[in-house]
Amino acid sequence: MQNNGKQEEELYIGTAESEHIEMYLKAIWYIRERGREVKIRSIAKLLNVTQPSVVQMLHKLNNDNLVNYKKGNVVEMTAKGERIGKQMIRNTRLLEVLMKDSLKIEIDEEMVCGIEHHMKTIFTDALCTLLKHPRKCPHGHSIPMGKCCR
Repeated sequence: MQNNGKQEEELYIGTAESEHIEMYLKAIWYIRERGREVKIRSIAKLLNVTQPSVVQMLHKLNNDNLVNYKKGNVVEMTAKGERIGKQMIRNTRLLEVLMKDSLKIEIDEEMVCGIEHHMKTIFTDALCTLLKHPRKCPHGHSIPMGKCCR
């Protein structure tokens, strides 16, 4: 945008709903990463929400083709849901490496959660490259590779 010959900053406003969806997909990805079955109870416990809330969101995610969910069954991610969940995990873990190893500050999970939803792939890949493509986060969990790591 131009304003009196000056470049004006564009503001990006994400929706709370999209962040909510991303948190669920991240949680499902995390549970699967641990080798456990993704159940309503495990999602509820990880996100500290009620089981009826999880069921409601799973129906939405199912309708949006992000998961395959039928009442009483284990939750499975679709390719689209997998991509989003993996990206959220990657963003989180790279931000944790940035805070601990580069900035030498205590990892602030609330801040990480606030930032991770607004990272575009170009930013994530640049951050990963800047950090020299770390394979583990400070908690010892694997960081999913991006195109920049190959």
